[in-house]
Amino acid sequence: MLYHAPMRSSSQILSRYVKKDDDRDEEAEYSPFSGIEKGAVLQEARVFNDPQLDSRRCSQVITKLLYLLNQGDTFTKVEATEVFFSVTKLFQSKDIGLRRMVYLIIKELSPSADEVIIVTSSLMKDMNSKTDVYRANAIRVLCRITDGTLLTQIERYLKQAIVDKNPVVASAALVSGIHLLQTNPEIVKRWSNEVQEAVQSRAALVQFHALGLLHQIRQNDRLAVSKLVTSLTKGTVRSPLAQCLLIRYTSQVIRESSMNSQPGDRPFYDYLESCLRHKSEMVIFEAARAITELSGVTSRELTPAITVLQLFLSSSKPVLRFAAVRTLNKVAMTQPMAVTTCNIDMESLISDQNRSIATLAITTLLKTGNESGVDRLMKQITNFMSDIADEFKIVVVDAIRSLCLKFPLKFRTLMNFLSNILREEGGFEYKKAIVDSIVTIIRDIPDAKEGGLLHLCEFIEDCEFTYLSTQILHFLGIEGPKTADPSKFIRYIYNRVILENATVRASAVSTLAKFGAMVDSLKPRIFVLLRRCLYDNDDEVRDRATLYLNTLGGDGSVVETDKDVKEFLFGSLDLPLVNLETSLKNYEPSDEPFDINSVSREVKSQPFAEKKAQAKKPTGLGAPPAGPTSTVDTYEKLLLSIPEFSTFGQLFKSSAPVELTEAETEYAVNVVKHIFDKYVVFQYNCTNTIPEQLLENVTIVVDASEAEEFEELATKPLRSLPYDTPGQTFVAFEKPEGVPSIGKFSNVLRFIVKEVDPSTGEAEEDGVEDEYQLEEFEVVASDYMLKVGVSNFRNAWESLSPDFERVDEYGLGPRESLKEAVNTVINLLGMQPCEGTEVVAANSRSHTCLLSGVYIGNVKVLVRLSFGVDGAKEVAMKLAVRSEDELVSDAIHELVAN
Repeated sequence: MLYHAPMRSSSQILSRYVKKDDDRDEEAEYSPFSGIEKGAVLQEARVFNDPQLDSRRCSQVITKLLYLLNQGDTFTKVEATEVFFSVTKLFQSKDIGLRRMVYLIIKELSPSADEVIIVTSSLMKDMNSKTDVYRANAIRVLCRITDGTLLTQIERYLKQAIVDKNPVVASAALVSGIHLLQTNPEIVKRWSNEVQEAVQSRAALVQFHALGLLHQIRQNDRLAVSKLVTSLTKGTVRSPLAQCLLIRYTSQVIRESSMNSQPGDRPFYDYLESCLRHKSEMVIFEAARAITELSGVTSRELTPAITVLQLFLSSSKPVLRFAAVRTLNKVAMTQPMAVTTCNIDMESLISDQNRSIATLAITTLLKTGNESGVDRLMKQITNFMSDIADEFKIVVVDAIRSLCLKFPLKFRTLMNFLSNILREEGGFEYKKAIVDSIVTIIRDIPDAKEGGLLHLCEFIEDCEFTYLSTQILHFLGIEGPKTADPSKFIRYIYNRVILENATVRASAVSTLAKFGAMVDSLKPRIFVLLRRCLYDNDDEVRDRATLYLNTLGGDGSVVETDKDVKEFLFGSLDLPLVNLETSLKNYEPSDEPFDINSVSREVKSQPFAEKKAQAKKPTGLGAPPAGPTSTVDTYEKLLLSIPEFSTFGQLFKSSAPVELTEAETEYAVNVVKHIFDKYVVFQYNCTNTIPEQLLENVTIVVDASEAEEFEELATKPLRSLPYDTPGQTFVAFEKPEGVPSIGKFSNVLRFIVKEVDPSTGEAEEDGVEDEYQLEEFEVVASDYMLKVGVSNFRNAWESLSPDFERVDEYGLGPRESLKEAVNTVINLLGMQPCEGTEVVAANSRSHTCLLSGVYIGNVKVLVRLSFGVDGAKEVAMKLAVRSEDELVSDAIHELVAN
């Protein structure tokens, strides 16, 4: 949008030589370029050297050269130089059409610095020509091929061109400035006055380009951007394009100022609202979208924008209908009630010829509809699903899943719909989305379990995707035995052993064994089926059947399966694979079998990072060198040696030191937070940096008025703090047991200061009481999470019970980048990224991040984060949590929600 300019591109000029036809598939048949070769075209280029130039033929040859360049053909250095020198001779022609082609070919050839000199004089002559088309295009070409040295010579002409009366010339100079800002910013920044004048131009395109360039010049100065927006919102912008830009810059200023302003105080909102009454549709839409994307937008602020978007829904222009319904769809994610007024209009869009509009209308209705309208809506969707592509169907399926979780009583209607479309034709991703939705509904709505599992069983009877079959069988093995009548699933599972490929057969054997282990009454029948599997032609299937028959034990009679057997076969491998591998390598074969209980369960976490080097600011024994084991052990030994803290139990976690003083101050203090199940101990590491002073009876007075759940329990003062000798003082607080209490703590360092004689090093007997204000710090939720990695995230995820899984979606608001959003959530949760998923690819629009950790109480937690970002940098996040305790899963969601 910003780089739009009046000069025609090479593709536009090429289009004049291509015969147009309604059937785009047959366009190649009429192309004059089919079969042309680079060598033949280079031979034709000799026509540029003819004494009598044929303008039409020269234009055709240049067109062919441009076609070759745009198709990816490369010219050698010699070929490019020959063509370039031949083209320069065409400046003698007075034909305007040919001259424009010359400009294009020079830009595409990108001549080297020594060749540029050849055309510089001709281009500078054109830049001062009386023909405006020459002037505009010469400016563009010069700015494209020139370097910084030549730019300073033509800077005066460019400044004049920016304020030229001809809009084509002014626009060309401004667009060139936008490009040059990337390579020669210092030169372009000197044009501010001229660009400021161009912003007041009456020409729409000039005003648009001028505003874009002026903002780019000032974008790193927040105050300057704010002043620019303030001055222009008073009504000096006439161009609709420029008005759209101004709305975007205004939104940026609102977003930045909202961090410092009071709630309810929204600068420039009146301007955005006034733009809703503009005569240009693009300005109205831009203003409406900007209002809907304001952080913390209220219902009152949303109302005028929603009203305008509702009018667009009934527009005759498809682009307006699409823009409106897409924006309403985003609003529905966070404020569905605000969009309900548009439901009737959106229902009419379900039959829209544009399938994208229809899909968005349906998904929005699914988010905003009420419980009574679900049945009617599903009837409309049923007719619609067969007409759209799989990618749109997946969007609808995801919306239906969310609707089912919103209205659990309607699960039968929605589950029947999902099962019907599961039996229809479709690709893997589409079928996977449906299966995932059914699985989610089964997990979250207990009443849906029986019916949902039967729908999945019917699907695997005719499933062409091995992955989906194995996943469904695995899920059946977990949930099937818990139903009222598990025996009805056996037929579907054993059919897979008879009819499927080896991978699915092996998965089916494991599922049968799970039923045998968990349902004692079925064990005799399961044993019969497993014995038949011993004769399978695949060794994996035979091995699994043998393992399960021998491990389940007995002769298949109705006896209860041993608890250890169940744990061994179907429990999680609660061991770091690295430790298991090491133990197996160290095991020496002997009469004594390998004991899996001898494998260490300790997971080595990431080292605790010190914020500042110890050489600069010694922290003493209380903050030993970084190291996963030594740090924790040293802290624990230190705390246990203090009688006041010896009964606190096992230390769960110690944080990295948090600095409470600025660098190079009189006293250096940092705090380490030690977390116990029922207590928190703050260890203040203090250093006296004044040689002439001795500090005695050093204590920290902690104000916990903003930490209501904490009650001060004990304090251990520091008797003496000589110059440059680190020491520690401690303050302990009691908190509710096992609860991740949070709060803010204010701190004052109190001490008796005694003057020290520099010559003798002895302190005076009398001292003076003094105090020193320290920075505040907080105990946050991440302090109760230990970073612990897992070697195989998928196996660890499946080992945790789905019963304790919690899934929800959140809007994170506008962010600078997807990477910033990912890092923010990782830091908020304080968990360990797994499998390198903390790295976000550049310009990525979506990302999945896997995290693991141990929550206070030694509860294992796994998190799967799915991020997505739209064009306005609004980030949405799906958070799935599994843990060993459902309360912990809820606590993680509560932390993110708050």
